[in-house]
Amino acid sequence: MSKNITKYENLIAFHPGYYISDVIEELEMSQIEFAKRLDTNAKTISQLVNGQIPLSDDVAQKLSQMLGTSVGVWLNLQKAYDEKICEIKAQELLDEECKYLEVLDYNYFVKQNAVQPTRDKYEKVKRLRSCFKVADLRVLTKQDLLTACRTAVNVVSEKNIINANAWIQLGLNLAQNIDCSKYDEKLLKEAIPKIKALMHSDLKGVSDELRTILKNCGIAFVQLPYLKNSCVNGAVKWMNEDKALLLINDKSKKEDVFWFSLFHEIKHILQRRLKVIYVNSDDKNMSKYIGAGNEADELEADKFAQDTLIAPKRYEEFTERALVTSESIEEFAKSIDVPAGIVVGRLQKDEKIPWNRHNNLKRQCRY
Repeated sequence: MSKNITKYENLIAFHPGYYISDVIEELEMSQIEFAKRLDTNAKTISQLVNGQIPLSDDVAQKLSQMLGTSVGVWLNLQKAYDEKICEIKAQELLDEECKYLEVLDYNYFVKQNAVQPTRDKYEKVKRLRSCFKVADLRVLTKQDLLTACRTAVNVVSEKNIINANAWIQLGLNLAQNIDCSKYDEKLLKEAIPKIKALMHSDLKGVSDELRTILKNCGIAFVQLPYLKNSCVNGAVKWMNEDKALLLINDKSKKEDVFWFSLFHEIKHILQRRLKVIYVNSDDKNMSKYIGAGNEADELEADKFAQDTLIAPKRYEEFTERALVTSESIEEFAKSIDVPAGIVVGRLQKDEKIPWNRHNNLKRQCRY
């Protein structure tokens, strides 16, 4: 194919040089002679004929004067060529992006009302771009898409990064529609006992109340189902200096994990690192890869969650007992006014009891 013709599938673009070549042939001239008569240099004509440079206004003007045509005829050829090249590049990009549909669960985003259903792969790509607010889906492979973060991790796959970025961005989209009060640290600290009081209720029934409490403190609380391959269970990101996103999912579905995660994330908000995104993941490498928080912040958040759920001194006294039974757990939980499942989760985490013991005391989260 000629160098001044660009083709991709059923799309074809003719460079203005294609038509100039025809003119030269019809006039039975060499490129050098044509260039002299056009009052330009032979190199310019050669580059035009080979589609290497765009047609300039000056050459278009000279062509119109030499051949008795309007300037617009030649300028429109360049414009049509540029538009067709853009169309070809857009189609090439669409085909490249379609591969990401293999790792992104489109139906997940349909179920969250983030995109409209379609069977057309190109429409899926276009709708996901709009949903994630990216020029093309390849942007989702960037580890620093949502924040400036550390890079010293090499075991997290590309599909994990893509899905983590997609899930967090969906949370950000939803948070934008939540009208929050201006962030108030004092109010948030005062709200912690109110939040703890909700632990005895079924989570499905307290979500709205919890959302309202946090909204009044300047926090957009978003709950989303777990997205396969994201490896992310929760996240905290400041949307601006007055509003933070607290995003959490239902992967575990156990009350101890939910409440620990919630207070862990609340501590990250209290740490107020405006340029940091904190990621809660079962995979520590994912947290380091996507998140930019440091280890000290994470340990501080863990301790805050533990101590908020169960007072350290009371917990120490309880674990010093010789025997931990279902009855003793329930009795202790009642004495500190927390659900028994919270105590079981802490004991399991501290390896005081095996992970398969007393799970009957944990309630399922339904939201």
